[in-house]
Amino acid sequence: MSIGMHNLKPAKGSHVRKLRIGRGNSSGHGTTAGKGTKGQRARSGGRNKLKLKGIKQMLLSFPKNRGFKSLYVKPETVSLEKLAKVFTHPGIVSLTTLKKTGLVSNQALSAKIIGKGEVKVALKLEGVATTKSAAEAIEKAGGKLN
Repeated sequence: MSIGMHNLKPAKGSHVRKLRIGRGNSSGHGTTAGKGTKGQRARSGGRNKLKLKGIKQMLLSFPKNRGFKSLYVKPETVSLEKLAKVFTHPGIVSLTTLKKTGLVSNQALSAKIIGKGEVKVALKLEGVATTKSAAEAIEKAGGKLN
């Protein structure tokens, strides 16, 4: 079949008929003409004539968030007490080993060991931050910090 002016058509679905609103109830868009029921917005010219809130009112309606939230990611904390339960033999403590043992979540970017409790095993720390008291306790047990 040859293409000619007599058999050209727009692509299927590209030509959508315009909705004729307010042409009686049988049209499906009669009575309220898609504007809902009553109220200022249903009236002619009602949308443009809505009163704007002043800037003062707008500022008062915002939530009162005080201070700021730091974008710096805080390290997850692990106590010496928990370390002692998991590491019963001398070994290396790093972020990966802490993730494997479940002391720190898998999404953690850094970890810090705090000095709550005691350690009796010599542990070698690699790439993990510590508090002063935790560092002293680990060194006292024969461990090393890097």
